[in-house]
Amino acid sequence: MFVSFFPQPKLFFASAAVWSLAAVLFWFLGGEQLGAVFGLPPVDPSAPPIIDPSVFLSPPYAWFFIYFFATIGLFYLFWAWYSPHPWQNWAILGSGLILFTTNFSVQISVVLNEWRGTFYDLIQQALTTAGSVDQPALYIGVGQFLSLASVHITVVALNLFFVRHYVFRWRTAMNDYFTAYWPQLRHIEGASQRVQDDTMRFSSTMQGLGVSLVDSVMTLIAFLPLLAVLSAHVGTLPIVGAIPYPLVVAAITWSLFGTVLLMIVGVKLPGLEFLNQRVEAAFRKELVYGEDDAERAQPPTLAELFGNVRKNYFRLYAHYLYFDVVRYLYLQADNIFAILILVPTIAVGKITFGIFQQIVSAFTQVASSFQYLVNSWPTIVELISIYKRLRAFEATLQGAPLPEIDRHYLEREAKLGEESASAK
Repeated sequence: MFVSFFPQPKLFFASAAVWSLAAVLFWFLGGEQLGAVFGLPPVDPSAPPIIDPSVFLSPPYAWFFIYFFATIGLFYLFWAWYSPHPWQNWAILGSGLILFTTNFSVQISVVLNEWRGTFYDLIQQALTTAGSVDQPALYIGVGQFLSLASVHITVVALNLFFVRHYVFRWRTAMNDYFTAYWPQLRHIEGASQRVQDDTMRFSSTMQGLGVSLVDSVMTLIAFLPLLAVLSAHVGTLPIVGAIPYPLVVAAITWSLFGTVLLMIVGVKLPGLEFLNQRVEAAFRKELVYGEDDAERAQPPTLAELFGNVRKNYFRLYAHYLYFDVVRYLYLQADNIFAILILVPTIAVGKITFGIFQQIVSAFTQVASSFQYLVNSWPTIVELISIYKRLRAFEATLQGAPLPEIDRHYLEREAKLGEESASAK
């Protein structure tokens, strides 16, 4: 699944994680200031913020973009030299481009958060003192949002276009890899479906989860410091009172609670999803055999196989019932949690409407990043079931024992073949 597209996957992903961590640490420990040597200094704290798309052409952002692409380029050159791979351009440079556009979207979110503070303070001023704000100022604020939103939409649309090509290239790599060994794989139950359908689903699901994970990490890097700064406006939290960095502590605690809760509640779902694909494949395969062999796909056999399908679906529905109840209760509570912890601060009037909007937005961004598993758990369940199906291919090619459920299928097919031969 991975070796077909990435060079030496275990070492590749480990080195990518280490290289990314080193690049981030170097940036915060001096890399940002290094741009001044090249005439691209960091942001001047005393300068008024730029709240429109031109901010991405400013020297600080120009230096960040150069730094970002330089780290990706060096990583690519190392792997192109150390372990050349036919798909290295898409696997490394393509992944790097997806990382860049993901980060760019996060940066737009940061600028929009700055816009919320300025614009909603202007709204509060206009509503509090009649005539204190003229209409052009409000129109300018709306125009700033629309310009930033237009850039964001354009980047997202282009990224989705590229991602679709990226996913199909990954599917192509897996397809070429598995079809090259088709004589050894064809005996596995549902082999044709696994090559034709599961490879596409695996690549698209894996890419989606990977981008979501990277987006969560980048959002944390961008918004945690901002949330720490905004914590200065919040004196106390409900129940716990005054603590250091209250907004950061509340976001992490709430998100970890939801993550652990959903992992416990949904622990049985991956196995049931895999079994669901398994019984569906067995039913479909028997129907296919019945097209060419009159002795196969007899009503009693089909009734038994469809009974297995029905039984597994009903069991899956029952487990998803309590999982969905818990998940949606948590997500609904999450919609008001940021407001709930701000009640003591709002009641004493310590923050403006603009700061309130900034806090809620930043808190939501950080909490959502920590809730990666909460938001992605149904997709992860599906990915695990797809992985288990494709794992049978890899086990065969590596000479390892097949998963137990696939061994059971082969034993059943052998028994049916013997019964058919005896009948004839």
